[in-house]
This record gives sequence, C-alpha cells and structure tokens, in this order.
Amino acid sequence: MKALYILLIAQIVSSVSNAQVPSPLEQKHKRILILNASAHIGNGEFIQNSAVGIENGKILFVKNALTNSYTVSEWDTVITAIGKHIYPGFIAANLTIGLTEIDAVRATRDFDETGTMNPNVRSLIAYNTDSKVMYTIRTNGILVTQSTPRGGIISGTSSIMALDGWNWEDAVYKADDGVHLNWPRKYQSAGWWAEPAPSSQNEKYNKTRDEIYAFFEQALAYSSEKAPLETNLRLEAMRGIFSGNQRLFIHVDYAPEMNDVIDFSRRFNLKLPVIVGGYDAHLLAAVLLENNFSVMLGRPHELPKFEEDYTYSCYQSAFKLKQTGVPFCIQAEGEMEVMNARNLPFLAGTAWAYGLTEEEAIASISLNVAKILGIDDRIGSLETGKDATLFISDGNALDMKSNNVSFAMIKGNYINLDNHQKQLNSKYEQKYGIE
Repeated sequence: MKALYILLIAQIVSSVSNAQVPSPLEQKHKRILILNASAHIGNGEFIQNSAVGIENGKILFVKNALTNSYTVSEWDTVITAIGKHIYPGFIAANLTIGLTEIDAVRATRDFDETGTMNPNVRSLIAYNTDSKVMYTIRTNGILVTQSTPRGGIISGTSSIMALDGWNWEDAVYKADDGVHLNWPRKYQSAGWWAEPAPSSQNEKYNKTRDEIYAFFEQALAYSSEKAPLETNLRLEAMRGIFSGNQRLFIHVDYAPEMNDVIDFSRRFNLKLPVIVGGYDAHLLAAVLLENNFSVMLGRPHELPKFEEDYTYSCYQSAFKLKQTGVPFCIQAEGEMEVMNARNLPFLAGTAWAYGLTEEEAIASISLNVAKILGIDDRIGSLETGKDATLFISDGNALDMKSNNVSFAMIKGNYINLDNHQKQLNSKYEQKYGIE
C-alpha cells in the first residue's frame, strides 16, 4: 500500500461526525512510522529526533532517526512530527473516572456502595465508556485510568481501564487489579481550610482498626480453603490479596496511622501493599522500603496539612520521596477529581519545578504508575513490544501553555480527540468571528 505522508499532525478524525461522545475508531493501518518527534520514553530516557515504529498495535522500535534509515514504502503511514513531542499515554491512578459524571447528581454517581466491607464491589462492570467527561480528560494525554470505588472501610476492587472503547469489555487493561482499604485516622480535624480548628482524638480508631483485623483474619482463613463448603462473595474477593495476585491499596496519609499500617502488612504478610495519599511517607521511607511498599502520592496542588508546614510542602513531596528510593507515582484524587483529572500532567509539571527532572516527572505519571499497578509489561513507556498507547503534543505536555495533544492512540488504535468542550469553543468562535 502506498505510504501516506502526514507533514503536519492534525486531529486524525477531523472529518468524523460532531457527536458529543466520539465513537471508537477502526484501525485501518498496520504499520505506522512516526519520525522526528522529541521522544520522552517514560523510563528516564530522551531521544531528540526519534523514529517510532508501530506494527499491529505494538511498538516495533524506538530509535534515533538521525542514525537510522527507513524505507518509506514499507510503511502504511508515515507521520512527520518535527518540533513536536511524543509521550507514552499518561495513567490516572485512583480516580472515579467512568464511575461518575456529575457530582451533584446522585443518579450519575456509581462509585459508593452501602456497607463498610465491600471487596466484592467491582468498578469494572460499572465503567461507563460513554462518559462525556472522559473525552475531555484524554485531550491532555491521559489515556488510561485506574477506575476506583469509594466509601466504607473497604471500598471495593478497582480495574485498569483505557479511556476508549464501546464498552467496559473493550476498555479493560487489567481487571480487578486490587482492593482498596480506607484506614481510619487517629485524629480528627475540625473547622475548614480557611479557619482550621484544633484536632481531637478519634475515639473510634481502635474499634475500627480491630474490625479491619477481624475481617482480614476471617478472609485469610477462608482463602486457605481451596473449596469452602459455602461461597462467601466478600471473602472470595480477598483471595488475590493473600496470594499476591492483587494489590492492597491502603488509603492513609499520616505517620501515626502509617506505622499501624506497616504492622498490619507484616501481620498478614501482604505481598504487594500500596500506600495511597502518603503525606508523611518520606518520614517512614526506610521502613516502607523494608516492607515492600509503594506510594501513590496525593496531588501536589493540595494545601499543606499542618500549620508548621511550608506552603510548598506538597509541591516537593514527589522530590522528597524520590530521594528516599521508595517507588512512587503521582495521582490526582480530591475535590472534583474526575473533572480535574485533565490537570494530571500539570501536577507532574509542578513536581518538575520543585525538584524532579523533566523525565522523572513524566515517569511519575507513566512508567512509575504502570509498575505500581503491575502493567508495566504492556504500557507506561515507549519501548519495544509494548502497546502503542501514546500521544503527540505540539509542545511540552507538562506545561499548560504549550500542551496541545494533536494525535493519540490506545492499544494501537487511533482515537478521536474531539469533545463537547472543543465543539462549544468552535461554535462560539464562529459566532463572534474569533480566529
């Protein structure tokens, strides 16, 4: 087939219908060559003038375009991306993407079940690929998410999902990757951010902690039986935690509780424990490393938690943890987390400004996330054999002024970068004659 030359990257689907929720696209080209983009590999490496070969949805090679030659006729599609940047798809961990649409409308929230111990609740089957918000998120290069339930003591089981597909079966990258445990706080805060009040001791802390231990003791005993007389769905969902096939994501921020979490992990010999939040994680780095913990850091744009903290404490959290050697990534949980997920690259940009190198900041929302989630053999970096889940930006993707994603693909399939916000922008530009 005659090669198709694309000199300037434009949205691959500019002629597609202006439907508010774009349909998944059919991949028509099997061999694609992307030339001359600055490649941010995701593993810390950088190639100024790169050549990225893609075949049947997989990355065939990533090389220096100046030191290698290519026969154009061997490729279905040749994309020349001079002056642009190519990245692995960014991964938004620990978010309710696909599970909620409008926070103020209860009917669109499908992430919080009744009850306190719900490991059997699966975000997988509730994932909504027709979410309008989802298509505004991937416009900034976020192409994969860990769709995560909320609420209770044990919220449920998350899954790794692509931000594209006709349904959840199409979108799934890794089903039921881990169970989420919300560890109680020893101290309760009062007041609000502008007028904080003194904290008080949580009198229910010991009771809640004992309930967690009791449930895990029961689950451990159940998992030791290969064929129990009666199937218990809640306990059945815990098997992978003890066998090492699933991760336990423990949502906790502060050192006093984190010390208890470490003891808890030792008691149950957790194979793959992950701290989510980890505001004080750098203070306990040695013990976390010793016990095989990884950390999903809270978003750097949070306010400091304590009066004595510097205003830039959260900005530096990634750099502090990087210095300790504890495996970490950046996630964006918080107020309006789904709508604000599009800002994930800029959170990494803040971490870059406050200590990380540019390539380390990119890794914090790509390969580091993939490693913690156990999917680094498929995505997270631009390396041979991995899925072609990647995007091209006209400028630096970590800079909100220059980030402009003009081309993207998930699992080797082109994706439509249109969304209802772009349509409204275009509509009113035409109305008022803005060029």
